[in-house]
Amino acid sequence: MDMSSMAASIGVSVAVLRFLLCFVATIPVSFACRIVPSRLGKHLYAAASGAFLSYLSFGFSSNLHFLVPMTIGYASMAIYRPKCGIVTFFLGFGYLIGCHVFYMSGDAWKEGGIDSTGALMVLTLKVISCAMNYNDGMLKEEGLREAQKKNRLIQMPSLIEYFGYCLCCGSHFAGPVYEMKDYLEWTEGKGIWDTSEKRKLPSPYGATIRAILQAAICMALYLYLVPQYPLTRFTEPVYQEWGFLRKFSYQYMAGFTARWKYYFIWSISEASIIISGLGFSGWTDDASPKPKWDRAKNVDILGVELAKSAVQIPLVWNIQVSTWLRHYVYERLVQNGKKAGFFQLLATQTVSAVWHGLYPGYMMFFVQSALMIAGSRVIYRWQQAISPKMAMLRNIMVFINFLYTVLVLNYSAVGFMVLSLHETLTAYGSVYYIGTIIPVGLILLSYVVPAKPSRPKPRKEE
Repeated sequence: MDMSSMAASIGVSVAVLRFLLCFVATIPVSFACRIVPSRLGKHLYAAASGAFLSYLSFGFSSNLHFLVPMTIGYASMAIYRPKCGIVTFFLGFGYLIGCHVFYMSGDAWKEGGIDSTGALMVLTLKVISCAMNYNDGMLKEEGLREAQKKNRLIQMPSLIEYFGYCLCCGSHFAGPVYEMKDYLEWTEGKGIWDTSEKRKLPSPYGATIRAILQAAICMALYLYLVPQYPLTRFTEPVYQEWGFLRKFSYQYMAGFTARWKYYFIWSISEASIIISGLGFSGWTDDASPKPKWDRAKNVDILGVELAKSAVQIPLVWNIQVSTWLRHYVYERLVQNGKKAGFFQLLATQTVSAVWHGLYPGYMMFFVQSALMIAGSRVIYRWQQAISPKMAMLRNIMVFINFLYTVLVLNYSAVGFMVLSLHETLTAYGSVYYIGTIIPVGLILLSYVVPAKPSRPKPRKEE
């Protein structure tokens, strides 16, 4: 197969083409997992297929890199259970940061290269959640949150179970992140996968075809748009000659274009997890129940593009990683009996930034995200303070929050795309830092104009 000519025909490097072929191959490979007969066989197949596709995509060294956080997690669970979660968190992130610095993968991705760092990012979250859930398994249920109760591990997974969970090819390259307890129940045919009471599992093929078609549309849109909105334009002289509105509209279209690449990747991952059966997440509560495949869902495209509030973005973008951050960072920083505040939000966004890589653009994007969400909450509180009788004014506030989210999100996303400090500041400065000034102004204004929710007065008892 002439990889060079194939790569040139679609405008990517040979390394990226090789990765894409292996990535798409996770769909048939995951389908084959359905016919693997035994529980042990499923674990062996999951581990072997993931390691083999990694070898084909990134080379032998990638599997050596994966062994490091896997060893850290399993050793910490075996040696020191009371602190295995926090030990795995810091050592796992430490190794990931080291790989980010050594490979500078963000620059490689911008130049059309690829390495195993993306898969290592997913693996790091998996080993941390497994260790934390094993840690939670020795705590009393009374003091645990619902997510902790649901995912806690009483017994330590066997080594082959652990390897299968970490390297399962359907989610190994780009997620979604899932829990060890769900993986074990899937391989053992327990929980929602239990068929002992003559319950038939739903067919995954319709949902898989939908995800594949979605991926094809997303890739077609991305390939059509990306030549028209190159990221290099932000540092070209012609960009500086444009007026404010044209610069701002270009930022919007650049962000809009880049998102279709992620929509494609997550749609392929979704198809892979769904067809394996692991993506099944239960039935709806309707009179005629329908199967849900939420475990595989990593993005709601319309939810992102039409978000009415910045608070909704983490719920519809990179959904499983956002869920991981909520359960293993945000909620665990909140003390019992107290409410979460801006500190927890900023700390969570900082962890997310470090997880992506130590580029100034990432750091600025996630700090911007914290400001964006905080500013959106201010608008929402003002909206709630308006009397329900003033429906039109309330709707105007909803529309303002929507425009605010579109403006600040696409402004902030430039940092995530260009990565370097110079290019990020050049792009932000070209529109007078409007996406930073507005959120900060809203936060400060909330102290001057505090919002009190409009509540109907309680009727006095006669």
